[in-house]
Amino acid sequence: MENNINNLRLFDLLDNLQKMPHKPDAVAGKDKNGWRKYSTSEFKETVDNLSYAFIKMGIQPGEKISIISKNCPEWHFIDFASSQAGCINTPLYPTISVHDLKHIIKDASIKYFFVQNKELHDHVLNCMDGEAVKGIYTFEQSPGITNIQEVIEIGKQSQNAEALQKIKDNIKSTDLATLLYTSGTTGKPKGVMLSHLNFLSNVYATKDLCPFNPTWRALSFLPLNHVYERMICYVFFCTGMSIYYAESMETIADNLKEVKPQVFVTVPRLLEKVYEAIMLKGAALTGIKKKLFDWAIQLGLNYQEHGKNSFFYEMQLKVANKLIFSKWREALGGNIEGIVSGGSALQPRLARIFHAGKIRVLEGYGLTETSPVIAVNNYDPQYSKIGTVGPVINNVQLKFTEDGEICVKGPNVMLGYYNLPELTAECFDEDGWFHTGDIGILEDNKFLKITDRKKEMFKTSGGKYITPQVTENKLKESKFIEQVIVVGENERFPGALIVPSFKQLKAWCQLEGIDYQSDEKIIEEERILELINNEVAKINTNLSHHEQIKKVNLLGKEWSVEGGELTPKMSLKRKYIIEKYQKNYEQIYRA
Repeated sequence: MENNINNLRLFDLLDNLQKMPHKPDAVAGKDKNGWRKYSTSEFKETVDNLSYAFIKMGIQPGEKISIISKNCPEWHFIDFASSQAGCINTPLYPTISVHDLKHIIKDASIKYFFVQNKELHDHVLNCMDGEAVKGIYTFEQSPGITNIQEVIEIGKQSQNAEALQKIKDNIKSTDLATLLYTSGTTGKPKGVMLSHLNFLSNVYATKDLCPFNPTWRALSFLPLNHVYERMICYVFFCTGMSIYYAESMETIADNLKEVKPQVFVTVPRLLEKVYEAIMLKGAALTGIKKKLFDWAIQLGLNYQEHGKNSFFYEMQLKVANKLIFSKWREALGGNIEGIVSGGSALQPRLARIFHAGKIRVLEGYGLTETSPVIAVNNYDPQYSKIGTVGPVINNVQLKFTEDGEICVKGPNVMLGYYNLPELTAECFDEDGWFHTGDIGILEDNKFLKITDRKKEMFKTSGGKYITPQVTENKLKESKFIEQVIVVGENERFPGALIVPSFKQLKAWCQLEGIDYQSDEKIIEEERILELINNEVAKINTNLSHHEQIKKVNLLGKEWSVEGGELTPKMSLKRKYIIEKYQKNYEQIYRA
């Protein structure tokens, strides 16, 4: 199959799966009755029946089918059924706003929707705005609305293998397979056009970088409509692994213990939350247990790769793993072999401590426009370096512009932006290199390191460049700082809007005898501001003079996707945050 990668389509992954040993849990989702497992053959039959139904219902190749749902087996049923019926899967976030949904329905001319429930059904109905949507179907049963089981039944009653095979035979690997609308940090969402080959070139370039095998289970919880989780799920299918879909982001801890996966995909923000929860439990310990915990943490923070740890360090680490870090692994299900991290920069200290605890965190880098992986740290230690995003994958070429911008070429690079030829042209230079908008360097002539977003760099009024992400990651090393945005474009000095870690503040206030009435009230406490300023002062000692944070303003509520401050992959919406907290910004520079 690999030899003919240039001829493969996404639905060929299912045919390949059929050739592997059949398993009772190819995919599994949880409902009120427990885990509903679909065998390899049931998975393929369900997908085929949906494709037959699409043909019977008159859904034409080239038409757009949108999925708006949490992760579940049905998501992949529709994904593969759309693929082999020649339709364009245009998945969207369940949290999509009215404004964005109206724009996308019109821009993409979406004709059919498969949504999680009645609430999302009504959301689409209210956003159609006169557009010719032909059908909205739900995964969950709801009176008066056609659900996926009824559509599957249509397929069972009208199987037409010859017609389906004819459609499949006419689909080329270079054909458009999906439209992925990037939420972006500003402006209207834009549709990234990815082909079957875009995805599959990434699948086959990454599938051997970790020892995936058919006996492994993966827990899927990052949104499947994002390119990152979606592509890696294709890797799981390609290698014959079982995929279990978490019930929600809130149940991940319980689902990890139930599923006991060998691998999952995450973003740094969630790893930070895991670490913070562990540190809070550690802070509550007393006596010898507290001393052992603190000793293990410090040991983990001093971890070095590539055999650089001393013999004495390794002996200590064995003890720490047995007494402390083994409990971390148990909390992740007890079988974890690897965690893939992407979407934003991972704090090196987190990578060190997880690696010390025998939890391999493989940090990678990419964009929706590159399907997504450009570089990733491998399971093999010689191809891994903490603080970088790893080596560039085999089928991708890399170069840097004079100002350090990362440019790439390869079969993973998008077809372009849908209905936006001028914007597409802006992203490519005359030699066909795609400009990522990220600034980076190559360490040891092997490992890619991202230093900032080109568009996020800014100048102070003194003409000095500030790279905010670098400073933000350093500030977040403080256990008292939960979220932060560095500001100061065209101002005299850099400042920061900071959301403190309220859990850590509560614990600290209890020790200090400070009355903690609410998150909003506590940030007005003089000693809290002094505490945060002291934390910032420590970080400032590691920054150049012009980069040092001169003044901060504390915020009383954590940023979220629902609040509009974060994109669904938890990146900061910088422009929106500054506008929303303009008064706080003014207090830094105008008070």
